[in-house]
Amino acid sequence: MMLAYMDRATAAAEPEDAGREPATTAGGCAAAAATDFGGLASAMPAAVVRPASADDVASAIRAAALTPHLTVAARGNGHSVAGQAMAEGGLVLDMRSLAAPSRRAQMQLVVQCPDGGGGRRCFADVPGGALWEEVLHWAVDNHGLAPASWTDYLRLTVGGTLSNGGVSGQSFRYGPQVSNVAELEVVTGDGERRVCSPSSHPDLFFAVLGGLGQFGVITRARIPLHRAPQAVRWTRVVYASIADYTADAEWLVTRPPDAAFDYVEGFAFVNSDDPVNGWPSVPIPGGARFDPSLLPAGAGPVLYCLEVALYQYAHRPDDVDDDDEEDQAAVTVSRMMAPLKHVRGLEFAADVGYVDFLSRVNRVEEEARRNGSWDAPHPWLNLFVSARDIADFDRAVIKGMLADGIDGPMLVYPMLKSKWDPNTSVALPEGEVFYLVALLRFCRSGGPAVDELVAQNGAILRACRANGYDYKAYFPSYRGEADWARHFGAARWRRFVDRKARYDPLAILAPGQKIFPRVPASVAV
Repeated sequence: MMLAYMDRATAAAEPEDAGREPATTAGGCAAAAATDFGGLASAMPAAVVRPASADDVASAIRAAALTPHLTVAARGNGHSVAGQAMAEGGLVLDMRSLAAPSRRAQMQLVVQCPDGGGGRRCFADVPGGALWEEVLHWAVDNHGLAPASWTDYLRLTVGGTLSNGGVSGQSFRYGPQVSNVAELEVVTGDGERRVCSPSSHPDLFFAVLGGLGQFGVITRARIPLHRAPQAVRWTRVVYASIADYTADAEWLVTRPPDAAFDYVEGFAFVNSDDPVNGWPSVPIPGGARFDPSLLPAGAGPVLYCLEVALYQYAHRPDDVDDDDEEDQAAVTVSRMMAPLKHVRGLEFAADVGYVDFLSRVNRVEEEARRNGSWDAPHPWLNLFVSARDIADFDRAVIKGMLADGIDGPMLVYPMLKSKWDPNTSVALPEGEVFYLVALLRFCRSGGPAVDELVAQNGAILRACRANGYDYKAYFPSYRGEADWARHFGAARWRRFVDRKARYDPLAILAPGQKIFPRVPASVAV
């Protein structure tokens, strides 16, 4: 039976045959679902539902469909930044309950042996509410396997990132997370549970991937697994010139696989000793100190850090020790980076375990919780900006508006459009090479007011439009149909609208995205 925390008023409005346990009041639970990591929006739901299965999710959606107004939002770990997982006066599905410890057995290894040969293929069947961190530890610890594509922060749910894109430094090589899923179990807006894949109900499969929760709730995902690396050679280098930085970064992400790193990211930082925005943000934790005397004369107010990683696998003979293996990795990385035009002497490197590398952002979270900034508002802005416009974006925005830093990372790194399936719902720039620009603000005491930062985000978006940049918002937050139509483009917007009518005709799902108004059942076609 469904485990639910619901307001009595909502319970009374539901049909008697909904198959639920008696509802109880839980103001704290509803209050938590009324906020998110962004801290910029608030919307109190009528109830929070904790489903134990996909059938429970379907029951909640069918119950909402029997009312003239109820909507349903799937909430993972609460890391949306603009109320996208909220449902004002509706039902919020606590998707973490699908991955509760008592149901951890739902995470299963699936092994397929294709009829045509080619060796066995391994997959992880995981609940939509599982954290990627949980998937990582389960796959590596139990099977020595791992997914190929990650996000930087792993305490996000599988269903959440697949509903948006899921990007990190591996995306240029292995594709985003929406390109690394073989099958989905989805509950659509009509309350039907469907299993879909590229070969079975492909339109639904691709609609849901990057679909912002508009077409269905992901209750299970089948993720391809590969042999897990043993260790990682992690390196950062510094640039004083945006031209050199982007030229080298783009060269690295377009190398053939046998000459490529496994991970390429980068960020802009302030040319100062500011502990958050400046030089101290560059060295790998526990490594050498940043020596500003090595910077070239005339270095500007903004510098750039290129970050790469090369995986190491446990295939060495028994008589080769760990130090020899690390030395070989260091030599290989040095050879691969020799053509680059970074500032000599400002190199930082470490050999770390694979799981430790993927979990590196946990340290950021721990520090942010200690200093209180984790619980402060996070007016984040994420963009995809075409390579053709990144230099002008740097001039107008990073150096023009953000030259003093943002009290958080300013990620700027390239990926390849050809690694994304055009059938998904994700909106991308036109160019083959485009950059993720992630302005991840952590509000500090005494810093700018939150309203000022939100206004600055708006100014950045207006500058992108006014300057004619080839760009798209990642984790978009718009409020009008014209803005959404411009975001997707005419043809993709028509496809998006058609898919909505097909899979969620009452517009019950994901109301926090503010894309479609709820349609009363009596007027649905």
